[in-house]
Amino acid sequence: MNDVEIHSRAQSGRVHAAGVAIKDLRKSYGSNEVLKGISLDVAAGEVVCLIGPSGSGKSTLLRCVNLLEQPNEGSIHVGGFDATDPDVDIDKMRRKVGMVFQQFNLFPHLNALRNCTIAQTKVLKRPQAEADKIARANLERVGLGHLADRFPDQLSGGQQQRVAIARALSMDPELMLFDEPTSALDPETVGDVLSVMRNLAKEGMTMLVVTHEMGFAREVADRVVFMDGGVVVEEGVAEHVISSPTQGRTKEFLRRVLDPTHIEIAE
Repeated sequence: MNDVEIHSRAQSGRVHAAGVAIKDLRKSYGSNEVLKGISLDVAAGEVVCLIGPSGSGKSTLLRCVNLLEQPNEGSIHVGGFDATDPDVDIDKMRRKVGMVFQQFNLFPHLNALRNCTIAQTKVLKRPQAEADKIARANLERVGLGHLADRFPDQLSGGQQQRVAIARALSMDPELMLFDEPTSALDPETVGDVLSVMRNLAKEGMTMLVVTHEMGFAREVADRVVFMDGGVVVEEGVAEHVISSPTQGRTKEFLRRVLDPTHIEIAE
C-alpha cells in the first residue's frame, strides 16, 4: 500500500490505531513537581479532553506524550512504542503523532501548501508531487484548499491554525495532540477550528486535547479529565463530569468557566 492509499484510508476513518497508556508519570522542574503520578489511558479512536486551571500540568502531560518533555518517572506507551524506553526510536514514534500548539509555528517564508509538504519530503522522503497531492487534500479537508498559495501573514489566526492542523494531518498520524488550539484566536475564528476538530473526531481520529472550550468538550469528547495541582482529580464521561461533577474542586472550577444561566452543576 502506498502513501496516497494510506492517506485515503486515513481520511475514511479506518486507520487511527494509536492508543496511549500513561502510568505513574512524574515530571519536575527542579524542586517544582508539575506531574505527580499521572495514570491515564486513551483508547484507539477515543477523544479525551484535559481540562483544569492554568498551571495544573495539562500541557506538560501532553508534551511528555510526544517526548517534547522528558518524564522523570513512569511510563508512556503510544501505539506499539514504549516512549520512555531509553532505546526507543523517537523519530519513528513521532511519525505516529501529530501535535498542534497554541501558536501556529508556521514557516513565514513558505505558503500554506509548502508548510504542509516540507516535513513530508524531508522526513517521510515523499516525492514532491505526492506530497503536494496529500497536502492539497488536507487543506481541502480543513476548508482552505482555495488558499494554498497564501503565506501565513495573509491568513487570519484561525486560518493559520487550520493550516497547522492540515500540516499535521499530512504526516498521516494515528494520534493527534492539541494543546489549547483556540486560545490564541479571536472569538470569531474559534468555531472554524473546532469544526475541523469535530470532523476529525467523527472520522475516528484518536485525540488528546487540552482545552478551555467546555462546549466542545461536552459535545465531542468521549471522556473529560479534570486536572489540578499535577494530579487527576476527576475523570469520566464528558456529560457527567461537566454537568454533574462529584469532586468539590471540579465543581469550583466549572462554576468559574461555565455560564450558570445555561448549565446547572449538580450538587
